Amino acid sequence: MARYADAFPEAYKEDFDGEAAYLDLQRMGELHGSEASARPHVYRGEGDAATERRLKVYRSDPMSLTHVLPVFADLGLEVTVQRPYELDGSDDDGSSDYIYDFGLRAREESVWTGGEHRTEEEAARAFEDAFTAIWGGASESDTLNSLVLTAGLDWRRVVILRTLVRYLRQVGTFSLNYLEEALVANPGIARLLIDLFAARFDPDAEGGEQEREQRTADVSDDLYRALDEVASLDQDRILRSLADVVRATLRTNFYQRGEDGEPKAWVSLKLLPRELELLPEPRPAFEIWVYAPRVEGSHLRFGPVARGGLRWSDRREDFRTEVLGLVKAQMVKNAVIVPTGSKGAFFPKQLPDPAADREAWMEEGRAAYRTFISGMLDITDNRRGGEVQPPDRVVRHDGDDPYLVVAADKGTATFSDIANGVARDYGFWLDDAFASGGSAGYDHKGMGITARGAWESVKRHFRELGLDTQSEEFTVVGIGDMSGDVFGNGMLLSEHILLVAAFDHRHIFLDPDPDAATSFAERRRLFELPRSSWEDYDTSLISEGGGVYPRSQKSLPVSGQVRARLGLPDEVTSMTPHEMLRAILSAPVDLLWNGGIGTYVKASTETDAQIGDRANDPIRVDGQDLRVRVVGEGGNLGLSQRGRIEAAEHGVHVNTDAIDNSAGVDTSDHEVNIKIALTPLVQDGTMSMAERDELLASMTEEVADKVLRHNYDQNVLIGNGRHQREVMVTVHQRLIRYLSEHAGLDPELEFLPDDAEWERRESEGLGLTSPEFSVLVAYAKLGLKDALIETELPDDPALAESLLTYFPEPLREVAAEQITEHPLRRQIVVNEIANAMVNRGGVSFAFRAVEETGATVAQITRAFHVVRSVFGLADFTAAVERLDNTVPTDVQTELYLEFRRLLDRATRWFLNNRSLSTGMDAEIERFTEPVRRLVPALPELLQGSERERWQERAEWARANDIPDDLAAVFASLLDSYSLLDVVELAQDMGRDVDEVAQVYFGVSEAFRIDDLLTHVSHLPREDRWSSLARGALRDDLYGVMRGLTRTVVERTDSGESAEALERVREWMAENREALVRTSQVLRTVSAMDQPDLAPLSVALRTLRGLVRQGSAD
Repeated sequence: MARYADAFPEAYKEDFDGEAAYLDLQRMGELHGSEASARPHVYRGEGDAATERRLKVYRSDPMSLTHVLPVFADLGLEVTVQRPYELDGSDDDGSSDYIYDFGLRAREESVWTGGEHRTEEEAARAFEDAFTAIWGGASESDTLNSLVLTAGLDWRRVVILRTLVRYLRQVGTFSLNYLEEALVANPGIARLLIDLFAARFDPDAEGGEQEREQRTADVSDDLYRALDEVASLDQDRILRSLADVVRATLRTNFYQRGEDGEPKAWVSLKLLPRELELLPEPRPAFEIWVYAPRVEGSHLRFGPVARGGLRWSDRREDFRTEVLGLVKAQMVKNAVIVPTGSKGAFFPKQLPDPAADREAWMEEGRAAYRTFISGMLDITDNRRGGEVQPPDRVVRHDGDDPYLVVAADKGTATFSDIANGVARDYGFWLDDAFASGGSAGYDHKGMGITARGAWESVKRHFRELGLDTQSEEFTVVGIGDMSGDVFGNGMLLSEHILLVAAFDHRHIFLDPDPDAATSFAERRRLFELPRSSWEDYDTSLISEGGGVYPRSQKSLPVSGQVRARLGLPDEVTSMTPHEMLRAILSAPVDLLWNGGIGTYVKASTETDAQIGDRANDPIRVDGQDLRVRVVGEGGNLGLSQRGRIEAAEHGVHVNTDAIDNSAGVDTSDHEVNIKIALTPLVQDGTMSMAERDELLASMTEEVADKVLRHNYDQNVLIGNGRHQREVMVTVHQRLIRYLSEHAGLDPELEFLPDDAEWERRESEGLGLTSPEFSVLVAYAKLGLKDALIETELPDDPALAESLLTYFPEPLREVAAEQITEHPLRRQIVVNEIANAMVNRGGVSFAFRAVEETGATVAQITRAFHVVRSVFGLADFTAAVERLDNTVPTDVQTELYLEFRRLLDRATRWFLNNRSLSTGMDAEIERFTEPVRRLVPALPELLQGSERERWQERAEWARANDIPDDLAAVFASLLDSYSLLDVVELAQDMGRDVDEVAQVYFGVSEAFRIDDLLTHVSHLPREDRWSSLARGALRDDLYGVMRGLTRTVVERTDSGESAEALERVREWMAENREALVRTSQVLRTVSAMDQPDLAPLSVALRTLRGLVRQGSAD
């Protein structure tokens, strides 16, 4: 006490007596003994009105009125007086302490007395705690804090309301102040919202689930009665929306405590967005919303098993809108991998000025990221020994949900180890598989995997244009620089690149006539140079007229060489940087390679404001103005979807970013699933972490091969789709409607044609563009995966190989048991079979099978697997792929489409004729050997005109440089379909399969079945009924052949010298009278150019009658 004797200033001594000083010193001591930055004390001064109180604030540092007055205003109080007192030299180190005495006035006395909810002492304590929390940073200062005094809440419960309001601000149109005002004006409803939250989520509430539901119902009744009394329409909408958010919340960490026993500094909510009508489309399956004074974040997940990046957003007011736009593309990109799409964004709210302290700015960003990650893990289930373990003190209103993974994104490229560190602290089962790409993961830049994946698209586009990028020179303009992952790796993927122009955010690079070898070597040097830029390029190697220029330069010279290369008017001799960038984007070169950040191409029908990338507004061009032949989208969002479609309609070869650059996310998914398989071996000591990491590294290239296979296959798929787009217009229209109903496709959101646009394209003989096909590819796969995951199909032993071959061979050798017990084994199987069905069968394969047979997706998938195994799909496609750059892609496409026709027909055959419920393996064993043995014999089995048709098909293939063995297989594909009938008939009759085959094809020739089938294939399929009639007619014709074959085999001599055709003719001679009318009808119909359904039906009916008569005889 002695040291304080002279510390009090005279002003204090005049205002307070010794007892007050003693108590003040006591409170000052409490402040020094705590970590608090202020110690408040509420009291009523002598002569204060009933609505007035005083607040003493004890501080070790001065307090600025500028900072403190808004705090009182947010608490709903008016400051009537302020008296500061400095206790000079009172602290242990000789520094001063401070006491601030504030006079405060409330609107009503009940604010201080506690009203109906608490005593005056409790109200004072709640106010003091709130001030301490606000001043210490545990709570933000906003007008919601007034509810501490008006609604009888403590500051922690106000945090619940703040969490809800901040979420509503992200998803609605009302301003933050307006949202807060609705609660402040209705304190009773604010309290009921808290009661509803507690009724649903307080883990300490008495009773079980039934009692919890009753409490929730009772509070809801009170709440909605109160809402009915709200006079303001806007406030009613806001308050009901807040109630809806509470009811759509599935979990919260609000009642958890930290290791220090105190409430956590952040609040996380797991939401069910599909229950919230206030949300814009698309609505994800789940959302985690994290609120804290230092950060806010949203994580959108479109399924229980989902993955995607977390970005450091710079959009405080609408980062959820930003991430919603990104997650749509992520879903499409993830169609090729096991998880569906997810995406997250967080906004750090307390960043220091990076210009003053860049490291402090970065560290605050990292801290915000850790908080965001922690908030998500707080309410995510864990796994322990194969069992799902719910989080502590979390009431769950949903089922088990243990799968949560994240990835790097804008601003978080180096944060994977941070995320994995948090996951380890939580003991999360995924360990360092939680965030792929960390120090013990696959280095995407080192692998160059994203660029290599996009390059598969580039190679395919140019193959269609007759150019081999790996052996022929071609011109390129690009977005990015050689230090970047996607741009740098991409520009090293061919030694024949002629990079004539490029730009990033710093420089413009111009090299109008480069030497391929010299420029390749220089680009490699820059790529290997740390933190290089175009300014580091050796200008002595640049061709005449070129150079490197800063984008800040006022004007750029335009040489004759640059003018010619960029296709500029003769009079252009200089340009501003923005003009030059537009010229580069619209240059008449072979390839535009995007490896940068930003959107550079839109549609002419779009405004720059619609694009949402203000930084690039001055340089953006329209899709119709692109003069490149090919666009490779290594980066995200380089073109708007409408811009892509417009470019494609003007002849540019372009897919989408989701198709082109999916290899990065595909690699990450493989990494996660490999680590999950290896975790048990590490945990039981079979493998050390160092050995695991060594094994991971050893499998890098095999993982890359598996990933790039997806890129290759999807480009073949889209190329095949382009080849058929005009004839499949009506099918694609029906497919879009089907995917809208069954796979969550929103045609308007995905910019697919509306009715008017379809009408225009049909009138002009046009179909879907590649960017539109790319969307359908994704949703076809997503729809299949959603349909199959709920069935027993993934557990079928026949598909075990799909699970094993997903993983690299070295992993299968050391962790076969762990693979078969993989937590995501069902999802992996479904992903592999769905990819195969769409890639090989086409985007409409499953839809058409459903439409024509009424079978379930699972049944169709079983049939597909049997067919691909019986007919050796993998061997055939491998043989066609070996023809890349040897034959035109149109020729390869014809081969692919011929096998697809076989897939279509054979799949329907199994659906209509065989029950696959007894097991796919049995069916594969039943048919594979006889079918594969008979296929090479088809040239001899076919008779007459059918043999001639086979020879013509084989000759066409050989004339197009198809090897003889593949040409023979190609010519036999559709005829090999008939072998299913042959094998089944032979086994059913107990006859030799060779004998039945000979008779079968003899029947086909004798009755001109081939002509009828050809006519059927030309029938229109404008609607579902046309397709059904077409398919039924084809099936019935084959049924007639089966019947006639059975009759001939049974009723003719099978002696050694008996030729098949002679046996058929012998039977026909015996049944000459019955055949007179049949022959006449068949000759008439066969001679028609394009018979429609009516004459073909008459021919079929005539043949059926013949079968019935033959059976009767």
